[in-house]
Amino acid sequence: MDVLVECKGLKKSYGKIPVIKELDLSLERGRIIGILGPNGSGKTTLIKILAGILNKNDGEVTISGKSIGIETKKIVSYLPERTYFSPNMRVKDTINFFEDFYEDFRRDRAEQMLESLNISKNSKIKQLSKGTREKVQLVLVMSREAEVYLLDEPMGGVDPAARDYILKTILTNYNENASVIITTHLISDVEKVLDDVVFIKNGEIVFHKDVDVIREEKNMSIDSLFREVFAC
Repeated sequence: MDVLVECKGLKKSYGKIPVIKELDLSLERGRIIGILGPNGSGKTTLIKILAGILNKNDGEVTISGKSIGIETKKIVSYLPERTYFSPNMRVKDTINFFEDFYEDFRRDRAEQMLESLNISKNSKIKQLSKGTREKVQLVLVMSREAEVYLLDEPMGGVDPAARDYILKTILTNYNENASVIITTHLISDVEKVLDDVVFIKNGEIVFHKDVDVIREEKNMSIDSLFREVFAC
């Protein structure tokens, strides 16, 4: 097993409120992994720790054998749940920003994807719909030659027709040495591209399994299993 991301005894609290509790998790290279759980389960907190946005309270976290820090940020491409570009920037400005900031950014790939989505490079961010802004940000994130892609709710604001394009973008823009980690509530849409799922609840792993094994053992979809495990 070629482990790419590893967490051992990971803990994170906000004040006295524990959000992640003694979490142990190993994720392999070359996989598309869904981190799934109800609101408040710790999904986004885990993603932000892997991205180096939040500091852990305790435990060990490594990506490609390196502790979280400057070196891991070079190999991690992170898509936050909310867009962060200035409204007055043009799409071409965001491309220039990524090209200047990330050595592994592929400008040609970004421009090709934007063209296929009919998004003008001259458009201002504030002129774009919420869904289109999210598409632009996803295009930029997936145009890096990263080892880990962290996608926090990548399809939350886009229409169903665009979701298939986004999934195709994810599938075609990472390599066998990289892994894609996705958090989403749209499980029925994304489960067809997942290799593994991690169910998380109250900051703890419920289980972590290969999607094909789950379907064989449970004879149900990931969406149906999620509804069963996390039923109110």
